[in-house]
Amino acid sequence: MAKKRKSRVPKSVKLVVRVFIILFVLIVAFVGFRYYRRYAIQSEQIRQAQLQRQQEQAKLLKQRKAFIRKIGPIAREVDKSYDLLPSITIAQACLESNYGQSDLSQKYNNLFGVKGTNPNTSAVMTTKEYVKDKWVTVKARFQIYDSYEASIRAHARLFQNGTTWNHDQYKHVLASKDYKTQAKALVTDGYATDPDYADKLINLIEQFDLEKYDK
Repeated sequence: MAKKRKSRVPKSVKLVVRVFIILFVLIVAFVGFRYYRRYAIQSEQIRQAQLQRQQEQAKLLKQRKAFIRKIGPIAREVDKSYDLLPSITIAQACLESNYGQSDLSQKYNNLFGVKGTNPNTSAVMTTKEYVKDKWVTVKARFQIYDSYEASIRAHARLFQNGTTWNHDQYKHVLASKDYKTQAKALVTDGYATDPDYADKLINLIEQFDLEKYDK
């Protein structure tokens, strides 16, 4: 009985298969490399962006702490004569002058947005005020001071002397013995129109440990 002859795969077919396999492997490797490269680039971009944000935040924090160190001793020295807590004064200055970065504080040493009337000692600037449950942009005349100390002293005298129409305007502020009570009294006595003003001050005091200036 004759043996069956094994069918042989033509060499040309084998060559085509090999080429196909090689091409397939190369394509997979190329796609994998492109994917890895794209992933590596995106990861590096994210890392660089995070690093930049961290650096910017660190720089901002450093600037804010430097501002606090600058006005802290002044507030402590001034406020002891006016029944005010330095922590509140410092927090107000931080909040209202954006840590000394506002145009009003940089150009005119006005840390608290104090208004003025005399054209010779005041300047007109744009500001935002909370009126009828919304923030509006207005132009107003603001007092000019020759130093941060002068601004802080004028701020303290305002609470001590009250307003022209009510000498006891800030009696609850002056009667307060801790920063939380005094922060809330500022709203109660009509100093601030922002309904969140007290909470913002309290958060700043606790964030930067400003209570240490009260001791």
